[in-house]
Amino acid sequence: MTFAGIVLAGGAARRMSGVDKPELVVRGSSLLARALAALAGARPLVVVGPARPGYPGVVWTREPVPGTGPVAALAAGLGTVGDAPVTVLLAGDLPGIRESTVERLRAGLTGDVDGAVLLDAAGERQWLAGAWRTAALRGALPEAPENRSLRRTFGGLRIAEVVAEQGEAEDIDTPEDWARYR
Repeated sequence: MTFAGIVLAGGAARRMSGVDKPELVVRGSSLLARALAALAGARPLVVVGPARPGYPGVVWTREPVPGTGPVAALAAGLGTVGDAPVTVLLAGDLPGIRESTVERLRAGLTGDVDGAVLLDAAGERQWLAGAWRTAALRGALPEAPENRSLRRTFGGLRIAEVVAEQGEAEDIDTPEDWARYR
C-alpha cells in the first residue's frame, strides 16, 4: 500500500540551546537523514521545518506560524500528502528509527484501527513515531491546530500499540542524550 511520510523537523530545541537537532550526526548520518531513510518508499516525503540542503526528493513545508507546535506542523504536512491513504509521522530526532520500524508500524494498521504508534520501554505511546490512516488524521485535527497537544488530538482515535525494539523510541532532547550516540 502506498504511503506518505512526514518528518517534523522544526522545533526550537530549547534544551539543546537552539541547535538544529535534525542536523546532529549519529553514526555518520544526520538525524534527519536517518528519519528519511526509515521512510524509504514514502511518496510524497515531506519535511515540516526550515529547508536544508542535501536532501533531494523532499517536499519542504512550514506551518503558517513556525514554532506553534507539532499539531500545527502536522496540519502543514498533511496539506502536502495528497490522497495517500496512509501517512507515517516521525520526529526528526530519533536516532534509532529504521525502515523496519516503519514497516512494523504500517503493519499495525489492521481492522478498524486509525493509527499505530510505538510503545517505548516505559509503556508510553510515542506520538511522533506512528503510522496513520490519513483520513483519520485529517478528521482529528482541530480547526485551530496551533499550540495543541498530539496526545489530546489523537486521543479519540483507535490506536494500536507496536512495542519498540531496542533504541527505536529513543529521542535526543538534551546534550546528554546526544552524548550517548556520539
